[in-house]
Amino acid sequence: MAADNHDAHLGALMRAAQQGDAGAYAEVLRLCVPLIKRVANSGRHFGLETDDIVQDVLMSLHSVRHTYDPDRPFVPWQASITRHRVVDAQRRRSRIARNETAVPEIPETFSGTHPKSDMESQGDPELLKRAIEDLPAGQRQAVELLKLKEMSLKEASAASGMSIAALKVAMHRGLKALRLRLAGPGADAEDGRNE
Repeated sequence: MAADNHDAHLGALMRAAQQGDAGAYAEVLRLCVPLIKRVANSGRHFGLETDDIVQDVLMSLHSVRHTYDPDRPFVPWQASITRHRVVDAQRRRSRIARNETAVPEIPETFSGTHPKSDMESQGDPELLKRAIEDLPAGQRQAVELLKLKEMSLKEASAASGMSIAALKVAMHRGLKALRLRLAGPGADAEDGRNE
């Protein structure tokens, strides 16, 4: 009988929360935490963090609170959301574990005794700037919008007035021209053989 009273109390609080009662909403969330932790702790053997799952479930409850039907029991609705979040967390953890590789020691990023300078690792920024300036107008605009300003194709199309297809072509040709220019002498002949 206590469980029915608890469910009815939570249902009444959620109904009030749906009608805008912030205090009732805070109380629903506070009372849900122990219920969520009980279900979330079942996933501990999967390497899941209970607190992360609790936060995920509370965010889910917040985003779907309008879907609660006050004529139905609250606890099964909330438990269903919790189970789905636990399963999602298990899947996420499984995907990560499949792609992780344990290494005994993190390798260095360079093998010499001196770290690489910014010029060695980044190239010559002035040479790159001049190479971009030397591109034909459409290619230069595509490179600037898509690579330097990191716009999406749709945003770059709106900003430039070029179609998405034209932007893709200009971008491809611009990057190819930059690679040739920055690769130095002899790159033209090698690139021509690969076409």
